[in-house]
Amino acid sequence: MREPDLLLLDEPFGALDALTRLKMQALFGRLRARHGFAALLVTHDVEEALLLSDRLLVLDRGRIAEEIQVDLGRPRAVDVPGFGELRRRLPALLHVPADPEE
Repeated sequence: MREPDLLLLDEPFGALDALTRLKMQALFGRLRARHGFAALLVTHDVEEALLLSDRLLVLDRGRIAEEIQVDLGRPRAVDVPGFGELRRRLPALLHVPADPEE
Protein backbone atom coordinates (compact mmCIF):
# COMPACT_ATOMS: atom_id res chain seq x y z
CA MET A 1 0.00 0.00 0.00
CA ARG A 2 1.63 3.23 -1.09
CA GLU A 3 -0.52 5.70 0.86
CA PRO A 4 -1.80 4.03 4.03
CA ASP A 5 -4.44 5.53 6.31
CA LEU A 6 -2.66 3.99 9.30
CA LEU A 7 1.02 3.20 9.73
CA LEU A 8 2.05 0.75 12.48
CA LEU A 9 5.60 1.24 13.79
CA ASP A 10 7.27 -0.92 16.45
CA GLU A 11 10.57 0.62 17.59
CA PRO A 12 11.29 1.74 13.99
CA PHE A 13 14.37 3.83 14.85
CA GLY A 14 15.75 1.78 17.74
CA ALA A 15 18.68 0.19 15.89
CA LEU A 16 19.87 3.41 14.24
CA ASP A 17 22.84 5.53 15.24
CA ALA A 18 21.99 8.89 16.81
CA LEU A 19 22.37 11.06 13.68
CA THR A 20 20.48 8.69 11.39
CA ARG A 21 17.76 8.41 14.03
CA LEU A 22 17.29 12.21 14.07
CA LYS A 23 17.11 12.29 10.27
CA MET A 24 14.55 9.48 10.17
CA GLN A 25 12.41 11.12 12.86
CA ALA A 26 12.41 14.34 10.82
CA LEU A 27 11.53 12.39 7.65
CA PHE A 28 8.68 10.64 9.47
CA GLY A 29 7.33 14.02 10.60
CA ARG A 30 7.50 15.48 7.09
CA LEU A 31 5.81 12.43 5.53
CA ARG A 32 3.04 12.45 8.10
CA ALA A 33 2.44 16.17 7.57
CA ARG A 34 2.40 15.76 3.79
CA HIS A 35 0.25 12.61 3.55
CA GLY A 36 -1.94 12.96 6.64
CA PHE A 37 -1.82 9.33 7.77
CA ALA A 38 -2.35 8.23 11.36
CA ALA A 39 0.45 6.33 13.05
CA LEU A 40 0.69 4.00 16.01
CA LEU A 41 4.26 4.19 17.25
CA VAL A 42 5.62 1.85 19.92
CA THR A 43 8.80 3.18 21.52
CA HIS A 44 10.66 3.11 24.81
CA ASP A 45 12.39 6.40 23.98
CA VAL A 46 10.65 9.18 25.93
CA GLU A 47 12.01 12.04 23.79
CA GLU A 48 11.10 10.22 20.58
CA ALA A 49 7.57 9.70 21.86
CA LEU A 50 7.23 13.38 22.71
CA LEU A 51 8.74 14.56 19.43
CA LEU A 52 6.60 12.37 17.19
CA SER A 53 3.30 11.90 19.01
CA ASP A 54 0.14 13.88 19.57
CA ARG A 55 -1.09 11.47 22.22
CA LEU A 56 0.80 9.08 24.47
CA LEU A 57 -0.54 5.92 26.02
CA VAL A 58 1.55 4.58 28.88
CA LEU A 59 1.08 0.85 29.38
CA ASP A 60 1.46 -0.99 32.66
CA ARG A 61 1.11 -4.77 32.62
CA GLY A 62 -0.63 -4.64 29.26
CA ARG A 63 -3.21 -2.03 30.28
CA ILE A 64 -3.41 1.66 29.56
CA ALA A 65 -2.26 3.32 32.79
CA GLU A 66 -2.14 6.91 31.54
CA GLU A 67 -3.14 8.92 28.50
CA ILE A 68 -1.34 12.20 27.81
CA GLN A 69 -2.16 14.75 25.12
CA VAL A 70 1.00 16.28 23.63
CA ASP A 71 -0.12 19.79 22.66
CA LEU A 72 3.25 21.26 21.74
CA GLY A 73 2.64 22.28 18.12
CA ARG A 74 4.71 21.34 15.09
CA PRO A 75 7.47 21.25 14.08
CA ARG A 76 8.55 20.16 17.52
CA ALA A 77 11.92 20.33 19.28
CA VAL A 78 13.20 19.48 22.75
CA ASP A 79 13.51 23.18 23.64
CA VAL A 80 9.87 24.19 23.01
CA PRO A 81 7.96 25.34 26.12
CA GLY A 82 6.28 22.43 27.86
CA PHE A 83 8.59 19.73 26.46
CA GLY A 84 10.78 19.55 29.55
CA GLU A 85 7.80 19.24 31.88
CA LEU A 86 6.45 16.27 29.94
CA ARG A 87 9.98 14.83 29.67
CA ARG A 88 10.26 14.86 33.47
CA ARG A 89 6.76 13.46 34.01
CA LEU A 90 7.02 10.34 31.85
CA PRO A 91 9.80 8.44 33.66
CA ALA A 92 7.77 8.49 36.88
CA LEU A 93 4.81 7.00 35.02
CA LEU A 94 7.15 4.29 33.72
CA HIS A 95 8.42 3.60 37.27
CA VAL A 96 11.89 4.89 36.44
CA PRO A 97 13.42 6.85 39.33
CA ALA A 98 14.61 10.39 38.61
CA ASP A 99 17.71 9.71 40.73
CA PRO A 100 19.71 6.72 39.41
CA GLU A 101 20.77 5.95 42.99
CA GLU A 102 17.17 5.11 43.99
